[in-house]
Amino acid sequence: MAYNEEIAQRVREYLAPIKDQIEEKRMFGGLTFLYNGKMSVGIVKDDLCVRVVSEKFESFLERPAARPMDFTGKAMKDFAYVSQEGFKDEQALAELIELGIEHAKSKLK
Repeated sequence: MAYNEEIAQRVREYLAPIKDQIEEKRMFGGLTFLYNGKMSVGIVKDDLCVRVVSEKFESFLERPAARPMDFTGKAMKDFAYVSQEGFKDEQALAELIELGIEHAKSKLK
């Protein structure tokens, strides 16, 4: 599987101010961004993969562009896919990245 390089570049640009805390790693057949060693967001094909804290996950899935991440054939806990319509503008992308970072930070406590 490949990942959309244009989306990856948009994510890199957003994360540039904290790049010393970010590691890029190939996972799930795409590219992921780890915040202090914890997966936060990634790209699989043309979808953004976002980790969302459990308390927000169900309401997050109510978004029209979001769906559970079922990479393994069944839904993965706290993982969601967001299609491109869900992050057309930079503000929407930033919000999704921040949700992923929030999840990563929750795992660092």
